[in-house]
Amino acid sequence: MKDLIFPQQSREFKGQRWVNILLRTLHLVGIAGVGGAFLFDVTNQQWLPYMFVTVISGSAMVILEAWSNGIWLIQLRGLATLLKLGLLSLTLIIGMQAIILFSVIFISGLMSHAPGKVRYYSFIRLD
Repeated sequence: MKDLIFPQQSREFKGQRWVNILLRTLHLVGIAGVGGAFLFDVTNQQWLPYMFVTVISGSAMVILEAWSNGIWLIQLRGLATLLKLGLLSLTLIIGMQAIILFSVIFISGLMSHAPGKVRYYSFIRLD
């Protein structure tokens, strides 16, 4: 069972890199729309489609990473992504809040530019 979730070598499929690039691009479009909606105070009907693009593309990236190797779920990069996904999903219930948007951007910036030893840090040892 452990090898199913945490394989010795990460799984991949042909075209996975392009799927990941497409999902990241859609994710950036969604985030741009959500950020624009916040900055320009538009109605929910105008920003909600961008939020759905953001949450769906983010969820798809989570699924792809977790399928490739479940270790991602217990590394700091995975935990940070799950936190961001939770925060963005919260806006579907309570509406867009500045603290949520800026927190997601802050977490994203930190994790994107953190050294590998930080991003790949795991609180749980598998060996």
